[in-house]
Formats: sequence, C-alpha cells, structure tokens
Amino acid sequence: MFGDMMGMMGKLKETQQKVEETKKRLDTVSLQESSPEELIKVLITANRVIKEIHIDDSLLSDKEKLEDYLILTMNKAIEKATQVNESELAAVAKDGMPNIPGMDNFFK
Repeated sequence: MFGDMMGMMGKLKETQQKVEETKKRLDTVSLQESSPEELIKVLITANRVIKEIHIDDSLLSDKEKLEDYLILTMNKAIEKATQVNESELAAVAKDGMPNIPGMDNFFK
C-alpha cells in the first residue's frame, strides 16, 4: 500500500510538471478573433494575454460603436482562449491522474 502511495505521489508530481509545461506552451499559442466585418481584430494567447488589437480607421469617428465592437470582440477572444486553455490543461490532468473508478466522468 505504501508503495502505491509513493507511486501515486510520483505520478502527481509528474502531472504537475506537465501542467506547468503546458501552460508555458499555451503562451505560444495565438488565436485571432474578429468583429463583424473585421473592423476590429484581436490577437490573444491561449493563456488569455492580449498581444495585438487592430482597429479599422472607420471606427475612430464613432466612439460608441468602437466601444461596442471592442467589448464584443475581446469577450469572444477571451472565451475562445479560455476554451483552448481549459481543454489542454484538462487533457494533461486527466492523462496524469491515477485510474480511480468513476473519475472518468469528472474530466468530461
């Protein structure tokens, strides 16, 4: 039993290292989201760090429309990045978990 516990602790430590490596890798994964008519483009990493925002000149004269498009596009970009982030980290965590009956449903 003690050997099983040591093996499980080793597996958890290995999984933690893989999670950290995945987080670093997700810094290099870029996603782009665009507003309707591509008047605003947002480049974001899978770790939800905004790298670039491009705004079409036509929006500069309409502050309210610019704000609406920014909010819409940035929220969509963050949502997309969050989905990629969570699915990647969940896959690593699931792969590293010991085989415990009933836990398969937890990571779905």
